[in-house]
Amino acid sequence: MVRLLDYQRADVEAGDRFRWCCWSRQVGKSFTKSLRRLLRGILRRRTQIFLSAGERQSRELMIKAQQHCRVLQIAADYRGDRFFRGTSFKQLEIGLPNGVRIIGLPANPQTARGFTGDVLLDEFAMHNDDRAIWAALFPALLRGDGELDVASTPKGVKNVFYRLSENDRFGRSVVTLADAVAAGLPVDADEVRASMDDEQLYRQEFGCEFLDEATAFLTYDMIAACEDASLASAIDFVALSKGRRDLFAGVDIGRRQDRTVIWLLERDGDSLITRGVLVLAGVRFREQYAAVRRVLSLRGLRRCCIDAGGLGMQLAESAVEDFGRHRVEALTFTGAVKAYLAGGLRVRVEDGQIRIPVDEAIRNDWHSIQRSVTPAGQIRYDAQRTAAGHGDRFWAAALAVHAAEGEGGPAEYQAGSTMRFARNGIW
Repeated sequence: MVRLLDYQRADVEAGDRFRWCCWSRQVGKSFTKSLRRLLRGILRRRTQIFLSAGERQSRELMIKAQQHCRVLQIAADYRGDRFFRGTSFKQLEIGLPNGVRIIGLPANPQTARGFTGDVLLDEFAMHNDDRAIWAALFPALLRGDGELDVASTPKGVKNVFYRLSENDRFGRSVVTLADAVAAGLPVDADEVRASMDDEQLYRQEFGCEFLDEATAFLTYDMIAACEDASLASAIDFVALSKGRRDLFAGVDIGRRQDRTVIWLLERDGDSLITRGVLVLAGVRFREQYAAVRRVLSLRGLRRCCIDAGGLGMQLAESAVEDFGRHRVEALTFTGAVKAYLAGGLRVRVEDGQIRIPVDEAIRNDWHSIQRSVTPAGQIRYDAQRTAAGHGDRFWAAALAVHAAEGEGGPAEYQAGSTMRFARNGIW
């Protein structure tokens, strides 16, 4: 038996052809929407297409659909995953009675074309290139009275999800955390608010407010344009050790309140591709340096820039001593240095020359940086210190971009003992 709160039941049973839902985080949005589309698909005998912000989110949504099938004892064929036609995107599929299918895909204009069926746009405000996705998928709804559910938590006002909030063709549902608690969700909203320690983010993530992005150095729209669902945050050291492209790293140092973040980039023509983001929280310096050494020991690593201010001084000095100044540059964060680093990253973002994983922590961290002018006329780049960090991922990425802009060190080797053929000859 699937137990639903009143707002969940109302959504599952709603008869709207087009439905727009702006729900808080952690109130059962994906659970409810996957159940609604599963039941509607069986009732209407139509294929259901789930488009999520990234591959990880797509997989989690499909797992919820599988769980619904087991609880409701619906015969289902879990067909695993395969690559979507000619792309690097994974397509997940569940077969249901009467030929009905549920297809889970990461959102992309390519994956949004070619299907006929009902559609769920999950966390649509986070989708990269949302306007192109919207244009690609809408024709799929025209045949057979296709249905569309659009669901998300707000992310600024410069996206299609926000514009749809004023479209009177859509049935509407707005559920804040306070609304969900009043309906019986067992969560302490005051504790969540205090623990998050960021009033603006709380209002957005849990209060469903579309906040103005005028003070943000990088808007959500700009960040979304850099996201690539095929990238992962984890560093694949085995694959990178076999690669032939140049790698560059940025390291922002923290200890107790802030994180230490290692950002790894790979040069691909004029573009910089993120090949991993390692976040270390509450880790001793010895372990932090071991992680930095592992990255610096990659064969393709040409240059690394490290935050050498305050806590980072010792780690940066050790890295320079062990790997040389031609490979490691220690930087102290002054106002001028931060302005230079922030500007370099923004240029890459504006030119579309940096690719990053679809990761909410990265997205919120980059968006947290604000540019302000002091009464003395100086430009400041800073972020509010919260439980989630202090712009650490932003500054690590900016350091990595700076490393890629400079001159990398030459490829090196270290000879061992004299080779046997040198003594005896080979002819």
